Amino acid sequence: MNRLRNRLIAAFLASTLLPLAASVAITTALLDRSLRYATTGEIDRLSRTLEATARQFYQRERAALKAEALAGRVPPTTFPPADAASWPDAVRAFRDSGEAERFGVSGSGGDRLDYLTRTADAGVALYTRDLGGVKMEELSAQLRETRRLVDEIDARDLRRGFTLTLLGLLGAAWLISLAPLAVIAHRVSRPIRQLTDALTDFAGGDWSRRIDTGARTGRRRDEVELAVDAFNRMANQLEENRERLVHLARLASWQSLARKTAHELKNSLTPIRLTVEEIQARQPPSERAFVDHAVQIVISEIESLERRVRAFSEFASEPPATPEVIDANALVAERVALLRPVHPGSACRLDLDDRRPLAYAPADLVKGILTNLLQNAAEAAGPGGTILAVTRGDDQRVILEVHDSGPGLSDDAAATLFEPTITFKKDGMGLGLSIARKNALLSGGDVVLVHGTLGGAAFRVTLPAAAAREPSA
Repeated sequence: MNRLRNRLIAAFLASTLLPLAASVAITTALLDRSLRYATTGEIDRLSRTLEATARQFYQRERAALKAEALAGRVPPTTFPPADAASWPDAVRAFRDSGEAERFGVSGSGGDRLDYLTRTADAGVALYTRDLGGVKMEELSAQLRETRRLVDEIDARDLRRGFTLTLLGLLGAAWLISLAPLAVIAHRVSRPIRQLTDALTDFAGGDWSRRIDTGARTGRRRDEVELAVDAFNRMANQLEENRERLVHLARLASWQSLARKTAHELKNSLTPIRLTVEEIQARQPPSERAFVDHAVQIVISEIESLERRVRAFSEFASEPPATPEVIDANALVAERVALLRPVHPGSACRLDLDDRRPLAYAPADLVKGILTNLLQNAAEAAGPGGTILAVTRGDDQRVILEVHDSGPGLSDDAAATLFEPTITFKKDGMGLGLSIARKNALLSGGDVVLVHGTLGGAAFRVTLPAAAAREPSA
């Protein structure tokens, strides 16, 4: 089971491959953009070449127009001083400038070259040459715009801008890719933190501490979740074992007291019985009837005390516990069959497991446990009542249950049910359930009070299964 390892590997791959893919995509986009910016150098060189070519073309056309004007091959347009008020603005500006000659462009977009000179009568002569479709004004405007764009791009700190942009985008990509890693890490670490807290609380004495595993139906569980389940099982077993140890410790103290009490009572009852019998033997016949009656009362009470002494002795003793394989169905059926003649008015029902569970426990102890529980159930149910004996089993344990239709038990009675008490039942010692649970604990199991299905009390005996506890050959 390496699901935790696989999950961590997947988290590592997700946290590295996703940023790598994002980095490649971002770098590619920026590279493509930078290549587009790299063409500004070519545009700069091309614009300068075009500017030089246009300048040479313009100079050549000026020289040609001037030569043709001086040779008289181009007829001029003259502007006499008398018409100065109607001269065009360009002509008037040339006259006012005091220049000897001037070149300029006119026409649509500057497709004509003008040559202005002064005449002898203080007028202006205008010579014009067609530039063959070359529009100098538009060409100049385009070259100026190109130069402006190139100068603007050159003014930018592209390297710094690209660096900051790349760092920002890569940082954002890493932060985004960190989200699934954080989610996975939280899901992995949360049960580990819960397990650590639970272990700390449990070690601090909180034996009821458990971890909520939640619903996990329909999916496999990883190692952490299996560890949580193992902790809950361990906590349940330790709590049960702790309760058993506490009960056994209390039983040990009760057994010591019972042993001493039985010894003292036995030492006292024997001389009392002998003395009473001696008094009876020495009485004259005239007083024998009264004395015989009194002696019978005293001997009856002595016998009752002796029975209690034997019960205390049995409670204080440690019976031999030699485990063996027990057919739970057969043993329950046998105990119920022995009960029926003693309580013919009670209906006894059996609900036996078809798989025939096999327990591994001392047979005599289990028989005593069942006899005690069935006897109590029959007395609680009474004539016309019902008793139900149930067997269940799996690979780890065998369960025997006894239910009755009696009045049930009060909360106070249930709280001290397995403690040695004084009983007022006929021939009862108040030690039956205490002895039954002690024998069950000695057998590796337990006896507990459960919810009854017949409306009365119900007891469950848990024994180790033969498949789990029987020693191998």
